[in-house]
Amino acid sequence: MIEIDPAQASGKELYFLMISAIVPRPIAWISTRGKDGSTNLAPFSYFQGITSKPPMISVSIGHRRWGDQLVKKDSLRNIEETGDFVVNIPTEDQAELVTLSSTEFAPDESEIEKTGLTPVDSDIVSAPRIAECPIQFECKLDQIVWCGKPKPLNGLIIAEVVKFHIADSVWDDEKKWVDIEKLHPLSRLAGQLYGKTREVFEVERPDWAAKGVKA
Repeated sequence: MIEIDPAQASGKELYFLMISAIVPRPIAWISTRGKDGSTNLAPFSYFQGITSKPPMISVSIGHRRWGDQLVKKDSLRNIEETGDFVVNIPTEDQAELVTLSSTEFAPDESEIEKTGLTPVDSDIVSAPRIAECPIQFECKLDQIVWCGKPKPLNGLIIAEVVKFHIADSVWDDEKKWVDIEKLHPLSRLAGQLYGKTREVFEVERPDWAAKGVKA
């Protein structure tokens, strides 16, 4: 078995280890609006749900190099400025657009315009939603936990979902949940690889009490 001591590995080595071992990862295609009114769209896969009531999510956003400087990513800066954002869930057929939106555009350039996607007004937050995405979460910032050593350069965004928007086409009204076989969500793997969820299966949880097994 391979053993790796994080203290002896480079940041690049640890990055590739993490993104290849923690798979598949859901993608938060985050749309934001800056205090100057500009919009931004970018994908992040260090993304997960935290609690259901209230519904809260987390997503990690770091810095990027711009010229010879290390600056906050536009999404992170906008979230700090306005305190809100939208998580849009991309589908398999949007992989190329997701990749395009991850390009390092200038801060005054909108990825929404570059991708040709359709922004629509949110009901509660200032950030726009992406009409082409079948699932959209309007989110309000709860807190940012700064992570990283020796200098914390990654902000763990913790936010509350204040409104859900779900397309009829992916909703199972009988079960009251999203039908993954209709959603076809896009997931992130290592490098430039993406994943598809094409086969699902069910494993019933054993009822130990019915079997006479004591806790």
